[in-house]
Amino acid sequence: MIQRRRARHLWWVAAAALVVAGCSSSDDAANRASSSTSTAASGGRAPWGGFGEAVLEVRTPDNFFEWCVLVAATEAQRQRGLMDAPDAELGGYDGMLFVFPDDSIGGFWMKDTEVPLSLAYLDADGYVVSSVDMDPCEPGTERCGSYPPDGAYRTALEVPKGGLADLGVTAEASVALTDRACPAV
Repeated sequence: MIQRRRARHLWWVAAAALVVAGCSSSDDAANRASSSTSTAASGGRAPWGGFGEAVLEVRTPDNFFEWCVLVAATEAQRQRGLMDAPDAELGGYDGMLFVFPDDSIGGFWMKDTEVPLSLAYLDADGYVVSSVDMDPCEPGTERCGSYPPDGAYRTALEVPKGGLADLGVTAEASVALTDRACPAV
């Protein structure tokens, strides 16, 4: 009887800890998402290059979507980006979200990236600042052009070229990173 009570008490303590962890700030969510997630938790998708994964919510005036994205939350991850994408389907992910600690105005480029991509620059509230389609640089090109935003952004979402509208990421949409792991596929 005492062991059952102790087990029940430990279960409630663990459940309470999970609830408290779930009520953290979006910066904490980005930091948690930047750590590697197990293949079992991600339903067979395996983050590469030390990237984490998380559910991305997209809200439009008419719809609500959830997508599974890789998260680049550290400087090293943001610099690497999708350079090592395993295939045009990004290894089963819907895209990669680049999370910056402060507003940024620097452009993105496609050096050493073989997959054509579309990019949406998002402000601190998750609204689209601007978007652009990006083609890989010519092989052997030492200097690659940059794709600058139309204004300051806090996050940037890269998806396979032409895929932003398919995810609901349009001018009237808002995008938010959650602290939830991607569901099994």
